[in-house]
Amino acid sequence: MTETKPLEGQTALVTGASRGIGAATAIALAEAGAHVILTARKVKALEAVEDRIHAAGGTSTIAPLDLTEGDAVARLASAIAGRWDTLDILVLSAAYLPELTPLSQIDPKQFNQALMTNVVATQALLAGFDPLLRRAKNGRVIGLTSSVGAAPRSFWSAYGSTKAAFDNLLETYAAEVEKLSPLRVAIIDPGATRTEMRARAYPGEDPETVKPPEAVAERIVALLQEDFATGHRERVEG
Repeated sequence: MTETKPLEGQTALVTGASRGIGAATAIALAEAGAHVILTARKVKALEAVEDRIHAAGGTSTIAPLDLTEGDAVARLASAIAGRWDTLDILVLSAAYLPELTPLSQIDPKQFNQALMTNVVATQALLAGFDPLLRRAKNGRVIGLTSSVGAAPRSFWSAYGSTKAAFDNLLETYAAEVEKLSPLRVAIIDPGATRTEMRARAYPGEDPETVKPPEAVAERIVALLQEDFATGHRERVEG
């Protein structure tokens, strides 16, 4: 570990790493010296992120998969455990946003996709990587949430309810591991950020009026170097 590479020697897994905050965070982690495992569904998009990491002198491994597909998470955990003894950092960035509708008009297929991606896959990831995270000297889990999980908003019930469950899973996990290992869990609300997901939710918004994903990634990397208490929660303003 050096001043310019504070995360050197650490291994990080980032879900939803093909675009937006996930991609920006993966790149920032690699710049800080971590070896980053990138996972998302789209192979070409993952390869583009990996190319950026390698061009900047970082190291990474891509693991294309659909987190909601059968035993995908278990297979990923097994593959990573076969190559690395520990996992130092887990960033849960993958999320699915259903169409914004009144609660009475929620599309069942989209709601199920949100539940599978935002809730079921989260539990599988925490369970699957728990052994590797606990073996790390200072394991860290960062979960990216949304304000609508804590403060319900009209037309956002399908997404907001899954993010409320996401928060509950992370907070419960934080409480369960608090006295058993140095592993710590933090929940980050990125706030208004220039992503494709936000563009879908706010199609009339000028994207230049909100912060870029890199601002959130920078804060995550900084937080990982801090001695935060497990269960830490914050919103990235800007």
